[in-house]
Amino acid sequence: MLNYLWGFMIVLGVTVGIISGNIGEVSRASINSSKEAVVLCITMLGIMAMWTGIMQVAKKCGLVAAFTRGLRPIIRLLYPDIPKEHVVNEYIASNMIANILGLGWAATPMGLMAMKELKVLNHNSEVASCDMCTLLIINISSLQLIPVNIIAYRSQYGSTNPAEILAAGLIATICSTCMGVAFSVLARRYSSKKNRKRQ
Repeated sequence: MLNYLWGFMIVLGVTVGIISGNIGEVSRASINSSKEAVVLCITMLGIMAMWTGIMQVAKKCGLVAAFTRGLRPIIRLLYPDIPKEHVVNEYIASNMIANILGLGWAATPMGLMAMKELKVLNHNSEVASCDMCTLLIINISSLQLIPVNIIAYRSQYGSTNPAEILAAGLIATICSTCMGVAFSVLARRYSSKKNRKRQ
């Protein structure tokens, strides 16, 4: 579907450029945007490599395990059906820590591993479990103390104070995470009631 959407947008842009007589501007914008995309990717690659490395060091020295223990009450609240000592708890904690630090790209591998383990716990069903839906909701809402990606984007595009969005970002992600948690809890209760009625 996305391929069709992007294809439609490209064709529409070229068509409008031809009709309005600005096809030269469209060509220049395409070339300049391609160049900016490569520069941005290289910038983000360095930043993500640094933070992913820091996460690996934190894991090796036991910080991730300590954070996992600290997050255990929250994980138990959000994922009550997961066995207490299951490895998925560590994956979920690592995903949450990476998101809190604003490392969305670094959080993705941990989120995928957590989802894989949750599918096993769900007997490899094609229907997502409540825990799988909760992981997706919490990952998307992602409370962020340091929005590294946005700060990097702002720095790349010449912001005089790239970190000035810290307070606004924190407020926005606190609100989105609270709403995500509330929705997840309510959906789980609704699902439990529905299952009890079936039985």
